[in-house]
Amino acid sequence: MTKTVAAIYTGQGLAEPLKKVFGELLPDCRLVNIIDDSLIHDVVRAGGVTPQVAGRLLGYYRSAAELGADVILNTCSSVGEAADRARSFVNAPIVKIDEGMAQEAVGLYGRIGVIATLPTTLAPTMALLRSQAEAAGKAVSLTEGLAAGAYDALVDGRPEEHDRRIAETAAELASSVDAIVLAQGSMARMEASLREITGKPVLSSPRLGVLAVKRLLESLD
Repeated sequence: MTKTVAAIYTGQGLAEPLKKVFGELLPDCRLVNIIDDSLIHDVVRAGGVTPQVAGRLLGYYRSAAELGADVILNTCSSVGEAADRARSFVNAPIVKIDEGMAQEAVGLYGRIGVIATLPTTLAPTMALLRSQAEAAGKAVSLTEGLAAGAYDALVDGRPEEHDRRIAETAAELASSVDAIVLAQGSMARMEASLREITGKPVLSSPRLGVLAVKRLLESLD
């Protein structure tokens, strides 16, 4: 029987790239996208996940379960805490897109740099890495790298400026870390170029997140 995955998005940018990853790794899966691009704007404006945002997300997770999703993929790192809380109230498993990335990072590296273009994504990603390290019984050193102004540049239609600020941040981190984690899935397209710039392993969430979904679907058979 064909499996159904519902992907919940707080913005538009990651839907097409993730569709390609699903086509490669889960070609027989039915992928349903639920997109509310007002969510990330509300999170950024409030500086975090508000009760209203969490409530709307819970509604989307429940809608995904009602449409028959075998697995729900939460694609936004900024709202990971809302996904954690929702798991007890939704009749389908929820996978956070960045969990697989965090597990791999703490499993392989001791000094990890974390790059984000928004503080509202940086803090949850740092917290996720710490919790994964604690669960693994491993001590890791985390270094923040906020690419200030990159998000605004992207919103303003200046992707080259967005990429330049991220590359500068990566170069600044490179000498003090063993690997770099990209906190936002939308940054995955820079993975190869940042590896070249820094000479360090660079991890992003989309492929590792879909692999986590694939493993879960296989376990449900």
